[in-house]
Formats: sequence, structure tokens, C-alpha cells
Amino acid sequence: MEDLLKVGVIVNTHGVRGEVKVFPTTDDSKRYLDLDQVILDTGTEHKVMKIERVRFFKNMVILKFEGFETIEDIQIYRQKPLYVTREQAVPLEENEYFIADLIGLSAVTEEGETLGEVVDVIQTGANDIYVIRKDQEPDLLVPAIKDCIKRIDLEEDIVCIHLLKGLRELNQKR
Repeated sequence: MEDLLKVGVIVNTHGVRGEVKVFPTTDDSKRYLDLDQVILDTGTEHKVMKIERVRFFKNMVILKFEGFETIEDIQIYRQKPLYVTREQAVPLEENEYFIADLIGLSAVTEEGETLGEVVDVIQTGANDIYVIRKDQEPDLLVPAIKDCIKRIDLEEDIVCIHLLKGLRELNQKR
């Protein structure tokens, strides 16, 4: 399991006073109001960024970091991801998981057939979709609903799946 959880990506600068537009990758963008700092992945290092101010504009979060006063100071961080530690993460409800913890799980059917590995989770308005990849086969897209996802065991690194009738065939037609 990863120690850091992605909460957003700096998509661009905002204005000329060192603010950035962040596309939030968290379920609740208002959670930024409770954060004092985030961790910026520059590509070569993890840099702690102290948050000075938080505002919201449309679907974006506007952040002002301490020590960054001009557009020139901050523009080098465009397209860089922002993270929090697990200690800063929002507490999960029962049967909720961080996407970072699902990636890499082995997907197996109730009968024990190995379907592949969870390589991505697509978030839709209705429910998440687990993308399961196995060599030499098309990706299998499985809706994260109770009828399909029977058990997730992070200690065993598996997700047990019930394949609804026709789901495998539907995926092969894509």
C-alpha cells in the first residue's frame, strides 16, 4: 500500500500572484479547507507545500502556497500531482477503499479463476469501474457494485468477483 494518496493535480497557474488551479482527485474537494499542507511530486523530489489560502472556482480548487508570490515562482509545477499522507486522509466508511490500495490487487472469480490484476479504477457518476488486465486478453471492465464485487481483502491482495452473465463477452466485443 502506498504511503501517499493523490488528492489533485496542478493544471495551471491562476492569476499573477502565485496561485494555482488544482483539479481535485478526491471525492470531496472541500477537504482542501482542512489541509495545512500537501506534498508536491516534482518528478525528482517530494516537496512539502504549506497552504496559505484555498478558494473554489467551478470544478477547480485555487490554492495559494506560502513562499510563492508570482506566476514565475509557481509555473514550473504545472501538471504536477499533489498528495497527502495516510494520516491526513479522510476516514473511510465500511467497505470503502482508497483507489491506490485497489491498484495491483489480483482479481479472481468466486470459483478461483484468475482474471488478472486491477490496473485502474474509472470513476463514473453511478459507480466505479475496475479495469482488470491479463496478458494477451482485452481489459475486463467490472462495475464496482455488490452484485459483482463480493470481497476485497487488502491483506491477501485480492478482489473476489462474481462475473454477471454476459459481462466477459461484452468486454471482448469492445
